[in-house]
Amino acid sequence: MAEVILMPKLSDTMTEGVVAEWHKKVGDDVESGELLAEIETDKATMEFESFYDGKLLYIGVDKGETAPVNDILAIIGDEGEDVDKIIADQKGSSDSEKEATEELVKEEEKEEQTEEKEEKPAAKSTSEDQKKEPSSAPKSNNNGDRIFASPLAKKLAEEKNIDLSDVNGSGENGRIVKRDIESYKPEDKPKNSAKGGSASAGPVMTESYTDTNVTQMRKTIAKRLAESKFTAPHFYLTLDIDMDNAIAARKAVNANDDIRISFNDMVIKACAVALKKHPAVNSSWLGDKIRQNDHVNIGVAVAVEDGLLVPVVRFADTKGLMTIGTEVKEYAKKAKEKKLQPQDWEGNTFTISNLGMYNIEEFTAIINPPDSCILAIGGIKQVPVVKDGQVVPGNVMRVTLSCDHRVVDGVTGSEFLNTFKSYMENPMMMLV
Repeated sequence: MAEVILMPKLSDTMTEGVVAEWHKKVGDDVESGELLAEIETDKATMEFESFYDGKLLYIGVDKGETAPVNDILAIIGDEGEDVDKIIADQKGSSDSEKEATEELVKEEEKEEQTEEKEEKPAAKSTSEDQKKEPSSAPKSNNNGDRIFASPLAKKLAEEKNIDLSDVNGSGENGRIVKRDIESYKPEDKPKNSAKGGSASAGPVMTESYTDTNVTQMRKTIAKRLAESKFTAPHFYLTLDIDMDNAIAARKAVNANDDIRISFNDMVIKACAVALKKHPAVNSSWLGDKIRQNDHVNIGVAVAVEDGLLVPVVRFADTKGLMTIGTEVKEYAKKAKEKKLQPQDWEGNTFTISNLGMYNIEEFTAIINPPDSCILAIGGIKQVPVVKDGQVVPGNVMRVTLSCDHRVVDGVTGSEFLNTFKSYMENPMMMLV
């Protein structure tokens, strides 16, 4: 008996997948547990194994193509089975959907035909007619020529802020129709000046662009962050941190050839310890309740080619700086190779986004659901500071905490941020 394999939902946010590679072709024997294909989700490229034994009778999604979750991916069964019947039974209502689509196309074609028939220019037009219906009189361009356009073309031109006198009509007698507005480009504008002479000579400027298909990852980033930004009421808290002691501490630790820690490792540790003291910040909005997490799982934003991934350092408050650093490096490597697994990016309770290595002094980050806060870390900058009543050189790092006001109030966020500041300015305290 044939088995239909559907596009699997390989992550909690996946709505469609791309087949990155097929490891079998139609007619090959397939065993349960054998690698069948590699599927690109919104976060990683994952190996997909067969659950069935038999021959690969049908491939529904070619390499490089996209299909929604639960669409037919493949069919495995015995040789000679009626694949067409299986596909027809599986798709079920596809015929009715096709009819609906065809009906929509017919409506659009009907609209095109209607607009071509409406408002056809008369062979002659008297001044008396124009007096009776001034609102329907065609426009004129700068040369006094009358402009004829369909009602739909006029409406589209108004919406797109296009001057009809700049558009070349392709309809009957040069009439401007819908397709002319849709295909209009600024460089198509007639080159005659207002006085009827030719425009002054100058360099020819050509506009160009490149369209790139949106990846699964970018689609999910756009959806989740838009939901976060427009659903969670964000507010922001910013302060400066004196990094002199942190710099000295890191230099002393890294003097040992076997140990290497980064400022980012120190930030993660300081956040984790501060969150234990301010559990209200380590919380999530769940609609009808607020979940306060006892554990501290820090999500660390990692830039990859297609966007951004947020692997999670679990129980970060219990780990040393070296362990944190090793985990983050491994996650970053796996992220760039698209080898992160769902358990690597799920379960965050707080997120850190660090752009300091790109010389960004300050920025605000969008909260990463289900967290109630995200901390944006800027670069360390050498500036004049006042110490003991004297202006001296100092090293300052500016950080900004984005808070979901449904969960965290201004005082709560400020208290957490000042505790984090105290740990960064006195690194030994976070190790006690």
